[in-house]
Amino acid sequence: MGAAMRRIHVGNALSAFGLGFTVPYLYVYVAQVRGLGAMTAGLVLAVFAVAALVVLPFAGRAIVRRGPLPVLLTALLTAAVGALTLGISGSAATVLMSASLLGAGQAVMQPALATMIVDCSSAETRSRAFAMQFFLQNLGLGVGGLIGGHLVDTSSAASFTLLFAIEAAMFLLLVVVMATVRMPHAPRIEGPPASARGGWKQLLGNRAMVQLCVLGFVLFFACYGQFESGLSAYGVEAAGISTSALGTALAANTLMIVVAQFAVLRFVERRRRSRVIAAVGLIWAVAWAVAGYAGLGHGSQEMATAAFVSTYALFGLGEAMLSPTVAPLVADLAPEGMAGQYNSAFALVKQLALAVGPAVGGPLGASLHAPYIVAFLVFSLGITVLAMRLGRQLTDVQDQPWLERSRVVARGGAPVSADV
Repeated sequence: MGAAMRRIHVGNALSAFGLGFTVPYLYVYVAQVRGLGAMTAGLVLAVFAVAALVVLPFAGRAIVRRGPLPVLLTALLTAAVGALTLGISGSAATVLMSASLLGAGQAVMQPALATMIVDCSSAETRSRAFAMQFFLQNLGLGVGGLIGGHLVDTSSAASFTLLFAIEAAMFLLLVVVMATVRMPHAPRIEGPPASARGGWKQLLGNRAMVQLCVLGFVLFFACYGQFESGLSAYGVEAAGISTSALGTALAANTLMIVVAQFAVLRFVERRRRSRVIAAVGLIWAVAWAVAGYAGLGHGSQEMATAAFVSTYALFGLGEAMLSPTVAPLVADLAPEGMAGQYNSAFALVKQLALAVGPAVGGPLGASLHAPYIVAFLVFSLGITVLAMRLGRQLTDVQDQPWLERSRVVARGGAPVSADV
């Protein structure tokens, strides 16, 4: 890795560490510590999603026109202000305003950092760069959540103020780190603001990208959108999973990603991207079947708990396979200079899935246990079908990026003697 890429990875780790500090405790902080009630706490969580949906369509064009670094620095400063004011807010209005700033800043960080990785990597190194990003994000979230859990005290608002202040400090430290990054030259699209409409039209005209966005929505809806809503509700209501076992399941997911990421990378690097994604759909189908056994089977409580923890671990294995596959594919589908627009569009799809997923999965998982499992098992098999259809839209190099490297080596190699 070059110096720029090392700083980008440090930035990913710091941002994830800061988020891990506060996100798990946001509901408790608003509803109980500030005494604003469950309704306001629910609105705060909704504001995060709404803020992301509002800013992401504009973020892509800003990254294309101004470059990812200025956009990232603006997002970090916005998130720092949001975190700091959220820690001292005492009314519903100020809490919601602060949450909107924090949510908007967090949302823009993702495509900006992804575009910086694209600009600082080649087709040969991109998969490893995104695998490292995903690894550090999960490690940062896990460590941040662990440390934050030991700092918070629900009887003391000051402990939460400290928590949000540390998160703001992480974002400001990240501003300092990222301000030192020297980005390589990357193509920028110049033109009047009205040309943004043409950028979206061009993206929507890219059939492979549209199919990838549909596939991405199903991926995030069937996995991430269920972790802390439908699947956890199903585990508690149908399988009798305790809160401590639920925490163990979440830890198993993170541990699987941290342990398996680079071993999985060696496996997927030389395989078609579409088939890797298709395999993830099959793995997640098995995960949902195991979850079905946990809640609908007639085994012991210990067996149900083990099956439920295994479900989260299987999801982690699939996530580790996706990280070096999907994000580099988005970059490879983008025309020259349009990576920011494509990254933002895919981030927008992700946010939509994360907003819809809990709303659909939560009630199903809590009350309609068998239909819930069957529905999401079918969604997982749908991932496999969509991935195979996507493969027919990709060029050989987009689906098998190592082919380009092989061609470069073949063209640049010394001629072989006829006597050999």
